[in-house]
Amino acid sequence: MDNIFQRKIYSQILQWKQDNAGKSALLIEGARRIGKSTIVEAFAKREYKSYILIDFNKASARIRALFDDLMDLDYIFLYLQSAYHTTLYQRESVIIFDEVQQCPKARQAIKYLVQDGRYDYIETGSLISIKRNTENITIPSEEDRLEMFPMDYEEFRWALGDTASIPLLRQLLDSNRTMDDDINRRYMRDLRLYMLVGGMPQAVSEYLRTKNFKAVDAVKRKILKLYFDDFRKIDKTGKIGRLYGAIPQMLARGVGRFYPTSVIKGVGTEKMEDLLIALEESKTVNISYHTTDPQVGLPFSEDRSRQKIYVGDTGLMVTLAFWDKQFTENMLYDKLLSDKLPANLGYVYENLAAQILRSSGNRLYFYTWAKDDRHNCEVDFLLSRRAKICPIEVKSSSYKSHTSLDAFCAKFSSRIDKRYVVYTKALRRDGDTILLPIYMLSLI
Repeated sequence: MDNIFQRKIYSQILQWKQDNAGKSALLIEGARRIGKSTIVEAFAKREYKSYILIDFNKASARIRALFDDLMDLDYIFLYLQSAYHTTLYQRESVIIFDEVQQCPKARQAIKYLVQDGRYDYIETGSLISIKRNTENITIPSEEDRLEMFPMDYEEFRWALGDTASIPLLRQLLDSNRTMDDDINRRYMRDLRLYMLVGGMPQAVSEYLRTKNFKAVDAVKRKILKLYFDDFRKIDKTGKIGRLYGAIPQMLARGVGRFYPTSVIKGVGTEKMEDLLIALEESKTVNISYHTTDPQVGLPFSEDRSRQKIYVGDTGLMVTLAFWDKQFTENMLYDKLLSDKLPANLGYVYENLAAQILRSSGNRLYFYTWAKDDRHNCEVDFLLSRRAKICPIEVKSSSYKSHTSLDAFCAKFSSRIDKRYVVYTKALRRDGDTILLPIYMLSLI
């Protein structure tokens, strides 16, 4: 059985329970294998007198059929208590709909179950908004949502027994002090371990159990195969899987955006948009959209025809980048752990930056503009902070020049709050630019 790790989303679920008192259900959505079911069941055991977990991947046809007719809720509750050998207590029990996308009628029933008011309801699911999982049903308005991600870096450190590092780094950043190189090297070594293992709970469990990267890699390959199987269920042609598999290659090319037509030929614009939407809805990726007017209201200038796509978990991306090899040890594990990552693999850090920002609650945006007839400038990420924006340039090593960042800040000087170069060296300042170690990115 996987370890039950401490997850930040637990406190958010508890806040929902305290604030809503049964007035809404809670939907937790995210990719497969990120620990949704585990944390929800742990929450139910601790915070309720009893619970029933209905796993719609395994539920019988009879259980599914209960939600076709909601005229007699008393019968439904009696049947569930009998089938799951559990007594439900009014306002002291929760019913969990696990992988609810497999039974759309159960999700539609939430409206009436919440109105009934006897119990709390938590749903978990992936591919929640895929068309086939929502057509012919009414999406309940009595449904609050939380998005869940793979374990972030702080959660990973907690799993390793380290609860001190991130609070210390937060104090250091808030104090406006710089950092010793020796301290940075230690923190970077810890971060590189996270990049290799990743934040999928099964992979973290395997690392803690074996301390063996080959065993960890095998776990990640099983998860990736599951993802590819899911993609084929959505699109039998395999096109979504091909888009997903091409992400490392596209990032490595450094072309500034994802070009889906270079991966899949002969697909019309509308069909390609459907494929990209399905990929995004799978929650296995983080998508950054180009903004045409970089200011506080970034979503209002979002250009959905131009995007960068990152793998949702950098540990999975490390394995996906060398999918054709039996085990990724050939180069990346040894090189990354020893800080000898070749320059052409620096995109791993960009993927990690996207993951850190996204799991910290930020939507992802980038900005490009023409420098001259043959060259473009680009800012990797833009964050809205207060009434201004924070531009971020990601570098895998050197910080001696940050030309694009400087040009951007000159172009939009009145809109800039703080400006960052995110890199692998110690915390420093270069004039108005904060040189930020990547393991501190979640703190801004």
